[in-house]
Amino acid sequence: MAKSSVSKLVPKVPPLPSVPGMSRRQQFSASTKKTLVEVAERLFTEHGYASTSLDAIVAGAEVTKGALYHHFSGKQALYEVVFEKVEAATAQSIDAAMRETKDPWEQARAGLRTFLEAVQQPTYRRIVVQEGPAVLGYQRYREQEERSTFTVVEDIVAAVLRAGDRTVDDEMVATFARLFFGAMSAAGESVTEASDPEDAAERIELAVTYLLTGVQTLAKQGVKVEDMRE
Repeated sequence: MAKSSVSKLVPKVPPLPSVPGMSRRQQFSASTKKTLVEVAERLFTEHGYASTSLDAIVAGAEVTKGALYHHFSGKQALYEVVFEKVEAATAQSIDAAMRETKDPWEQARAGLRTFLEAVQQPTYRRIVVQEGPAVLGYQRYREQEERSTFTVVEDIVAAVLRAGDRTVDDEMVATFARLFFGAMSAAGESVTEASDPEDAAERIELAVTYLLTGVQTLAKQGVKVEDMRE
């Protein structure tokens, strides 16, 4: 595809504002990198990793391949940065939703609801859920997830288990967080693959809310996690 044709398909990214303390060369370099990432994000979302060429990315960003290789070793390295950007934005959205309430149970529901909304979005669905494991490799994919969404899940679990000033050790919190994180990942895949993602998300939210209600009921009855060992 010709450079001019690709450029018409990709909206131009506005330049970065001037940053005090940075030279014009540094600002131009930062702006170029930002543009490459945003153009790549759009193209990966629309066409997928395999069908997106470096030629299309540099044409959309209106830079040379040399400029791309100045910032990234290749397409996979660029994809990884895009993946991190999308994951971080989702984690921030979940965290922001949780901060809107002080109640730990409502925080958990708000976090779940925001996550389920994210997995229905084309960018998150394609870049993180559908193609992330294959492009990055399973191990690298999990490492990336754990640096972003897992920390949010851990906060949710800790808030719920320790609601009402209950004492739960860090190892138990980590155990519950692993289980819940696995469930969230599976839920994301389920929503992505569903013929009706919105309906699938509603069913998952209902199921998890039902489970949370059970945990909440036990907590109100004074039942501690450690008591379940008996």
